[in-house]
Amino acid sequence: MAQHLNDALWKQLLQRSARQNLSLQAQIREMLASAILDGQLPAGVPIPSSREMAEQLGVARNTVVLAYQQLADEGYLISRQRSGHFVNPEMLTGHMPAERARPAPPASSPNREPDWSRRFKQRPSLQRSIVKPANWQQYPYPFLYGQFDPMLFPTADWRECCIKALSVLDIREWAPDQIARDDEALVQQIRTRVLPRRGVWAQADEIVITVGAQHALYSVADLLVREGTRVGMEDPGYPDARNIFASRSSQLVPLRVDREGLVVDQVLRGLDYVYTTPSHQCPTTVTMPLERREALLKLADESDLILIEDDYESENRFDGEPTPALKSLDRSNRVIYVGSLSKTLAPGLRIGYVVGPVELIAELRALRRLMLRHPPAYIQRAFALFLSLGHHDALLRRLAAAQRERAGLLRAALARHLPQCEVVPASGGGSCWVRLPEGLSATELATRALALGVVIEPGAVFFMAEPPPAAFFRLGYASIAPQAIEPGIEVLGGLVRDLERERERRR
Repeated sequence: MAQHLNDALWKQLLQRSARQNLSLQAQIREMLASAILDGQLPAGVPIPSSREMAEQLGVARNTVVLAYQQLADEGYLISRQRSGHFVNPEMLTGHMPAERARPAPPASSPNREPDWSRRFKQRPSLQRSIVKPANWQQYPYPFLYGQFDPMLFPTADWRECCIKALSVLDIREWAPDQIARDDEALVQQIRTRVLPRRGVWAQADEIVITVGAQHALYSVADLLVREGTRVGMEDPGYPDARNIFASRSSQLVPLRVDREGLVVDQVLRGLDYVYTTPSHQCPTTVTMPLERREALLKLADESDLILIEDDYESENRFDGEPTPALKSLDRSNRVIYVGSLSKTLAPGLRIGYVVGPVELIAELRALRRLMLRHPPAYIQRAFALFLSLGHHDALLRRLAAAQRERAGLLRAALARHLPQCEVVPASGGGSCWVRLPEGLSATELATRALALGVVIEPGAVFFMAEPPPAAFFRLGYASIAPQAIEPGIEVLGGLVRDLERERERRR
């Protein structure tokens, strides 16, 4: 009987089932709900009285009483007068544990599991992608790009917007299935607050919300690219964009990048689409000047070329005024503009958007409906409030100051400890591009650095060539504490000197 289970068992269940960031009452609710759904507490079994449970767990009795009441309200428990609480048998219907619900195959039947490798039409897992340690936050020196920084996250402001989005009137607007629509308030904020800063003006029917910029690129490729479509890719460039387009066409053309971004030359004339990151070229961080942007648009007009502009770090600049987006100069509707809202706030929120001609946006919206209907409407509404209340503008100012400080610390540390390396000056964003001396491998450096707690990103994955150049790596500074920058670079400096000595011995 459950009421006779010993103290240790209940405490073990609490530790295993409950998350420590929850209140005690919520932890007890989660513990019992999980135990019921997992079959650890059978149907109809009584559970300890609130007094007994409180004593066994070492909590206040009222905490247990409130947890039991909510579990009863939710149907997990049945309350019987003078008898206590019992597990509701109806709650277990359809919730048998997987290991008991799955029927065992007949003993006489042969093993005939399908050969999945033969059925796959593509193998995304085999593509070259950026790899980052899942536990990167546990390393003392995480020089990673595009990660969450809890020091800069506006917790109180975001919580305020989430609470406001849970008002009765707001819930009535976002809770129904939106089918193919977006939150009108968010679209309005993007139109009036976000895009004008980039010099872009758009109507509501020229904007579609996506689950991050990655989803936006995937949707554009799914709609426009098939085998034989010629797509130009910056080289080096964003690996996942390359992988997305390569999964649809083998006709990917590498395009040169110099100190002013994508090189505009005659190679572009034979292409159908060009993917470009003009504001902060990925991964070199260089910015395409206005004259080259105009030359690119002129060539696109002459060659019937469509440009896909990924403005992923458009607002993340701390050195002078940002250059207007390529889309802001577009007079022929030849630029498909992809942006992200969540990159500056928290990548895990996954909110992006596409700006383009009405006809294109209508088809992207219809395609999105087939994929996932629409991004979570609650997150859209919370984001709309975050923008309308001015929290996003305040965050951008704080980010610019913080990243200006970190970039300065990084530049100084690199000059002091890695003077033999070539560094592309960062004018914004959250990373810098570094080249090792000739003959050294960034992959080898990254492996050795990881063992000493320093996480860097080898640059080979950004190149299309096989084998790719070995000497480049990326240093992110957006998610590393300022005081950790110099010690981390000092460790890298020692490792690079070790590699140089080994290279000399091999000669």
